[in-house]
Amino acid sequence: MTAFLLTLVAAALAVGLELLEALAIVLAVGSTRRWSDALLGAAGAVALLAVVCVVVGPLVLARLPLGPLQVVIGVALLLFGLEWLRKGVLRLAGRRSPSSSLQEYLQERDALEALPPPAAGRPDWPARVIAGKGVLLEGVEVVLIVAALGAGPDGLTPALAGAAVAVGLTVGVGLVLHRPLARLPESHLKYAVGIVLSSFGIFFLGEGLDVHWPLADGALLYVAAALLCVSQIQVATLAREPATA
Repeated sequence: MTAFLLTLVAAALAVGLELLEALAIVLAVGSTRRWSDALLGAAGAVALLAVVCVVVGPLVLARLPLGPLQVVIGVALLLFGLEWLRKGVLRLAGRRSPSSSLQEYLQERDALEALPPPAAGRPDWPARVIAGKGVLLEGVEVVLIVAALGAGPDGLTPALAGAAVAVGLTVGVGLVLHRPLARLPESHLKYAVGIVLSSFGIFFLGEGLDVHWPLADGALLYVAAALLCVSQIQVATLAREPATA
């Protein structure tokens, strides 16, 4: 049950934050150019991601034995998690600007306003490409995170459930445009995701290397607690040190 709940929460948080960044780009394209082109670009990226998941995913999983697969997944989750954790520590210590999908929305909108509008009746390919690229790049991370978390003892069920929760919440945010983006504590959420993904990465890597964790799945809790303590020490240390020029 511990692994199931942590997987669900990790998937919901990670997928939700990735989708918010993609949503900010689509909103910027739609509100600045044409909604039809923004949605077409996003839909094309989603279709491409679906093809990759259906065709490539089962082939890779079917060919790799469990041990090496757990090592690969553990390393992948560590790469994602430690990067999110590193940025989270810097943000909480005031060494990096806070994460903000609203700011990304405003920057994309300003950049799009500088582009010449399409001729009447012609497709707006720059808008489609920008929306599609944004969704595709964030979507690849979503697919990798969900697939990696789905390799746990409870299978894909908790990872897909968490992703479904994230999709529902993101669609809800999209329906009321960008206003809720300003109120989300994204820096703290991404820091939490970094801890959770790193914990899963360490756990899966150990499983693949035949490490016998005390308390089995409960190891995720004390690994996460250790990462939290170490990272908070780093936050406190960086916050006390003067920033270098």
